[in-house]
Amino acid sequence: QVRLVESGGDTVQAGGSLRVSCEVSGGTFEIATMGWDRQVPGKQRELVASISASGTTYYSNSLRDRFTISRDNAKNTVYLQMNTLKPEDTDYYYCNYNLWTAGIGTDNFWGHGTQVIVSS
Repeated sequence: QVRLVESGGDTVQAGGSLRVSCEVSGGTFEIATMGWDRQVPGKQRELVASISASGTTYYSNSLRDRFTISRDNAKNTVYLQMNTLKPEDTDYYYCNYNLWTAGIGTDNFWGHGTQVIVSS
């Protein structure tokens, strides 16, 4: 069983910054790929960013200039730094744990989300 707990969601003004965190218990954090998605009811879920165990990152093209994903294996925590926030960034942000093992399969888990509201 893998548990992911997001924190740091808040209400901020447009143009401001915010860092959300995801602390992982269970599983094998140091070799898992971690990611952040965002979604609101009635909207398709969007992959924001991911980071592999080796540190390779992926970003949505529309967000890569403003968002940065990082991980701290000593703390079993992944972060998403969000800068120059815009009202359209308002969403629930979800943390993802993904570990694929050849010949076995994939472990895939989600947190319950943390809410980010950007006011204009």
